[in-house]
Amino acid sequence: MYMLAHQVTSRIQLAVPRPALDGPDLFALLAKEPDYYARYLPWVAQTTTAADEVAFLQQTNRHLGQGTSLNLVILVAGVTAGMISCNRFDQLNQSADIGYWLGRAYQGQGIMTTAVKGLCDLVFSDYAVNRLVIRAAVENTASNAVAQRAGFQPEGILRQNEKLADGFHDEQQYSYLKTDWLAAKGL
Repeated sequence: MYMLAHQVTSRIQLAVPRPALDGPDLFALLAKEPDYYARYLPWVAQTTTAADEVAFLQQTNRHLGQGTSLNLVILVAGVTAGMISCNRFDQLNQSADIGYWLGRAYQGQGIMTTAVKGLCDLVFSDYAVNRLVIRAAVENTASNAVAQRAGFQPEGILRQNEKLADGFHDEQQYSYLKTDWLAAKGL
């Protein structure tokens, strides 16, 4: 049971990680197909044991305490399915970047789009954030589709902005403003 969780739908929750419990489950998802995940998530290559994932989650919880990021476990029907985060809270500009990944068995069901919308609800309600940004490699069609379905607006291409294992890639940048969120909520 999670003490600090945001209920997005009856099936989907976003929860503050419990490193010792969630680390092995998240690592197991990544370890099933490391090459698939490493294509767009370079850090996967350095995550070689469950202990590496536990250490990462401990670090993200320290960052939460410092107010620099918000990393959450995505739960589907109580089962660990992936992660979503607000990275690099920019206090001055009241903005943050969103990152996410989802276990293969959970993809293609609208779970990540729902999780992104849930994170937007949480962040715009509880944090002093005006702008959320998603950047995705242009050829990462799944991640681009999530941003679009979640209501993020395309802003343009950032040329060779992301270094992946096979070299530099252009990224599509999307944004979602607090005014967009308020309008979507009818507020």
